[in-house]
Amino acid sequence: MSSHLAHGMGTEPVAPDWPPLTEAEVADVVGPSRVVWRSPRPLSAAAVVERGGRRLFVKRHHLSVRTPEGLAEEHAFLRHLRERGAPVVEVLDVATRQEWVYEVHSAGLGTDLYRDDLSWSPFRSSTHARAAGAALARLHLAADGFEAPRRTPQPLVASFTIFAADDPGTALERYVAERPALAEALADHPWRADTSRVLLPLFERLAPHLPLLEPLWTHNDWHASNLLWDASGEVSTVLDFGMSDRTTAVHDLATAIERNAVQWLQPGFPVREQDVDALLDGYQSVRPLTASESAALPELLPLVHAEFALSEMGYFHGITGSAENTRLAYAYLVGHAEWFTGDAGSHLVDRVRHRAAAVPNHPHVGRPLSDASS
Repeated sequence: MSSHLAHGMGTEPVAPDWPPLTEAEVADVVGPSRVVWRSPRPLSAAAVVERGGRRLFVKRHHLSVRTPEGLAEEHAFLRHLRERGAPVVEVLDVATRQEWVYEVHSAGLGTDLYRDDLSWSPFRSSTHARAAGAALARLHLAADGFEAPRRTPQPLVASFTIFAADDPGTALERYVAERPALAEALADHPWRADTSRVLLPLFERLAPHLPLLEPLWTHNDWHASNLLWDASGEVSTVLDFGMSDRTTAVHDLATAIERNAVQWLQPGFPVREQDVDALLDGYQSVRPLTASESAALPELLPLVHAEFALSEMGYFHGITGSAENTRLAYAYLVGHAEWFTGDAGSHLVDRVRHRAAAVPNHPHVGRPLSDASS
């Protein structure tokens, strides 16, 4: 039995949901090679491998999580970004073996400084936070012009449809109906009542700002361990577009703040305010927010996690069969939103509101977010 452990929903390593990649299966996909590092990330099995003096990144999904067609959606986005000069990895191959699908990527340039850190670990410095903000802005500039529709329903995608809609209650019912495993998981929870009590009041603050947000394909999982770094502390490669979808720039920026600045794995959920400031300053130094984006960002922050939390619920209930992780994903959905209504969360929202407006707004006005509904 392998001694390889993976990251869990807390701070302690756990047995992986998916068996680690073996030397034999990697060789079957890429030819003679050797595994030099196995990723501890929990939602797939991945490894860095060496073949003929070159390093590759190999990632294996179960077909219930990703099909070749589902991967093609994010790979098309990667090709667009590379054509626009963005520092993203190259997709070299996609292969299926029985119930598995494999991605083979270039390894990317730079050092994977955070590769063994938990996904929600903080930046090691405000310099890194600022660099990550600037890199996210450059990625958004490169993403402009990619007009593919939203991704088809599949697990573990961080979409923005429910709270981008005029009627989020109806949109939520539709989202759940399209995902039978999620519907089963929610049956044990008071999700309609919690939505009305916690999420909809937050949406009412966001709603006035939605009409002028421009749709954009975005990364949706922007944290330090999905970035490679050069010797000067700048981002040299952006990794892992598995959660990418057509959302909006401020959805991605809010995700970056929520994932990196709030220490959800620490008691009391401390906020690294210096990283909030640095990340926003870095972003706005490259791509100043429009007036509509500046107004929407703080109101979106308490809701940006919602659809991914729902997607995780369906995944944990229907695919890995973990009742405990399903429960934790529901607590993530409701509890994180509730935190933003308390003193610490409200203070963070106010700080983001102030910092987002600290740079003169870009004059561009985007088309309505509803134009990206297909």
